[in-house]
Amino acid sequence: MRSICVVGTGYVGLVTGACLAELSNQVTCLDRAVEKIERLRAGKLPIYEPGLQPLVERNLEAGRLRFTASYAEGVADANYLFIAVGTPTVNGGAGADMQYVESAARSIAEHLRAPAIIVNKSTMPVGSGDLVSAIIGEHLRATSLSVAVVVNPEFLREGSAVQDFLQPDRVVLGSSDRAAAQRVAELYLPLRAPIVIADLYTAEMIKYASNAFLATKISFMNEIARICDRLGADVKEVAAGMGYDKRIGRAFLDAGLGYGGSCFGKDIRALAHMASEAGLHPELLEAVMKINQDQRHFVLDKLEMELGAPGSLRDKIIAVLGLAFKDNTDDMRDAPALDLVNWLIKAGAQVRAFDPVAMERARQMLPDHGII
Repeated sequence: MRSICVVGTGYVGLVTGACLAELSNQVTCLDRAVEKIERLRAGKLPIYEPGLQPLVERNLEAGRLRFTASYAEGVADANYLFIAVGTPTVNGGAGADMQYVESAARSIAEHLRAPAIIVNKSTMPVGSGDLVSAIIGEHLRATSLSVAVVVNPEFLREGSAVQDFLQPDRVVLGSSDRAAAQRVAELYLPLRAPIVIADLYTAEMIKYASNAFLATKISFMNEIARICDRLGADVKEVAAGMGYDKRIGRAFLDAGLGYGGSCFGKDIRALAHMASEAGLHPELLEAVMKINQDQRHFVLDKLEMELGAPGSLRDKIIAVLGLAFKDNTDDMRDAPALDLVNWLIKAGAQVRAFDPVAMERARQMLPDHGII
């Protein structure tokens, strides 16, 4: 049985830890938030994710999963240490804030007492593998220890994250130490999934390129939807007809409010920022972001026109069904509904909003106008 420590108990860390425990590993999930850890020890999850609650409960009861707020306890016997902390945006919403990654790497190094593999699970800018390696080297107290860094980007969709982990399309690994990457690959062998092993930079870029492409499909279809609206075509039928082409595929061709959440927006901004920093002009990425933001306004404009004319929303009672950025999650980060509800209220409408699982978080983020 392998000993694993997962640093961070958010969407990525908690799902990763629980699923690795399900694969018969001894897993410790580590988070500095003591109250959160106490709730997790009692089986109370801080997030809603289908299938995660019974997974956590089952592995807690089996003794394969535990939670701690202590680096000394979490790092002590671990052969693999996954960094799964947040990387929010900085620099005006473009670059990634690496302070939590740096802090985790520093704390891991200070408590390591045996050879280990550090696995970058968080989405980090290209070159972050080198950064983590440098921090480990600088703060490692037992300098004779063998420590390797492997990039293992996550491809977990909120709402189906457990299934995505246990039935992945592929597992991506990157490292300058091929043997270390192979050892991490062994963790995933029970899943019988294709495993891609590349260098550090390539593995990091696969994550960004994947999310940028999916975001591009969403913005492309929303652009087509606007054209269909003007020309009298049915965008749903257009998407269905396109989807039969295997080169295109049906996924992510649904017109709507555009993408939201903590991943697509953050990752495509970060990729555009990295490109700009490298002296390039990421025009396609910029267009994808602009179309996505404009789409939220487009829906409001269309609603006004359906009701008569600009200004026609005043005193209208409007229901908003669905508040999280997608179904089967309570995540409200960058949810299109937040903008839509606030704009409706500003336009004088009376809003009634509902979401099957995100009501508690929505109450914390939406203005107190009796909308929920």
